[in-house]
Amino acid sequence: MKKIAIVMGSDSDLPVVEKAMATLEKYGVPFEAHVYSAHRTPEEARIFAKEAREKGFGAMIAAAGKAAHLAGAMAANTTLPVIGIPIKSSTLDGLDALLSTVQMPSGMPVATVAIDGAENAALLAIQILAVEDAALAEKLNRARAEAAEKVLEKNRILEEKYRK
Repeated sequence: MKKIAIVMGSDSDLPVVEKAMATLEKYGVPFEAHVYSAHRTPEEARIFAKEAREKGFGAMIAAAGKAAHLAGAMAANTTLPVIGIPIKSSTLDGLDALLSTVQMPSGMPVATVAIDGAENAALLAIQILAVEDAALAEKLNRARAEAAEKVLEKNRILEEKYRK
C-alpha cells in the first residue's frame, strides 16, 4: 500500500493535523509527517516533494495557515495529488489560508478541504489510494454505511418523539 505524506508549515499546525493522522491510522493507511515551510525551508520542501513518488507516497496532505503557500509549493514539485488543509489563524480566521490554498493557477491543481478540515483531507487521500486498493475501498464503503445507519437511527428516534 502506498503511504500518505503529511507536511505542515509549522508544528503549531499539529493539533489540527492530528485528526488526519488519527483517520489514516483508523483505516490502516501508513503515513509520514514532516514540518517544512514553503517560506523558511523552501529547498527542503522542494526536495521532499520531488522525491515523494519514488519514496512510495501515493498522495500528499499539506497543512498551513496565513499565507498558506505550502500546498502549492508541494504541487509545483510533484505530480502526486496534493490536498491542502487551510489552517485557521488568529489573523483572518483562516480565510487567508483558504484563499491561498484554493486559488492555484491553471496547471497546478491542489484539492482543498475546509478550514481545519483534516479528517476530510485524510479521507480524500484514502479515496485516492482506494482507486487501486479494493480492501481500502471496502473499508470506506463500510464506514459510509455505518454513518448512514446512525443518521437513520436518529431519524427514527425523532419521528417517534414527534409523531402525532
